Amino acid sequence: MKIFKFKFTSTTKVFIWLGLALSAAAFGVTLYNVLSGGYNNSANIVYPIIGYAAMFFVSVLLTVILVSLLVSSYYAVGDKTLKTSFGIIKSKFDTDNIESIILDRETNKLAVHFKDSSFIMVVVKSEWYEDFITEILKCNPKIEYSIKSKENSPDDELKK
Repeated sequence: MKIFKFKFTSTTKVFIWLGLALSAAAFGVTLYNVLSGGYNNSANIVYPIIGYAAMFFVSVLLTVILVSLLVSSYYAVGDKTLKTSFGIIKSKFDTDNIESIILDRETNKLAVHFKDSSFIMVVVKSEWYEDFITEILKCNPKIEYSIKSKENSPDDELKK
C-alpha cells in the first residue's frame, strides 16, 4: 500500500498551529483559574465547575482534532482500494468504482471521478501526481486517465 501525504497550504498550516496555540492558552488559563480558586467568588459552585470542565473538554478536543489533521491526513492506494484520511475522518473507495482520473494542467488539480457521478479532489504535491495515478491504474487498468490542458484559441492570438 502506497501512502501519499495530504498537502496543506501554508495558510492552513498557520491556522492549525494558531488553533493549537489558542487551545493550549485556553487550557492554561482555565487551569490557572481552577488552581487559584476562581470558583470561590461564585454564589453557586456548580456553574464555575461546569464552565471549567467544558473549557478543559473543548481545548483538549480541539488539540486532538488539529494534531490528527497534521499527523493523519493522507491518501493510501493499494489492495483494490483508495483510502482517504483527513484527520479523524476516514473514507474507503473501491478502485473498481473509479470511472476516470482527470489531471487539469491549467488549475494543477487532480480529480478522481466515480461511476455514481461523485468525485474527489486529490490534494497532494504536484510532483506526486504521476505516482498516484500509476498506483491507481495498477489496481484497476480500466480507469480512463486524461489530461486537460489549456488550448490556444484565436482570441489568445489577438491578445498578443
